[in-house]
Amino acid sequence: MGVISGFPILDPIASIVVICIFIGKASYGIFKDAIDKMVDKSCDPETITAMEQLIMKQNGVERIDMLQTRLFGAKIYVDIEVAADGKLTLAEGHDIAQEVHDAIEREIPLVKHCMVHVNPA
Repeated sequence: MGVISGFPILDPIASIVVICIFIGKASYGIFKDAIDKMVDKSCDPETITAMEQLIMKQNGVERIDMLQTRLFGAKIYVDIEVAADGKLTLAEGHDIAQEVHDAIEREIPLVKHCMVHVNPA
């Protein structure tokens, strides 16, 4: 277009601008991904809501005291604190934690590791 309109310098300038835009876009994506990994970005709200609903369906869970997620590449690490009846035995509390752990890792395939702690209600 630049040559046709009598300005042959416009073609190489336009090429340089387009190449710079592509490099800038790729750089931004790489930079954003690196920052997200450094600050332990949490997973999306829909996944967190699905986890909360799944946790509350488990027998013995009275409430969720804490739910933290962090992304590591394409995988999710989860830390959970749930409250259960304070009169349960240690073994019963452990069973509740194991049920929550197994349900999260079974139903949400992107979860790489899930740590569950049971607090007395």
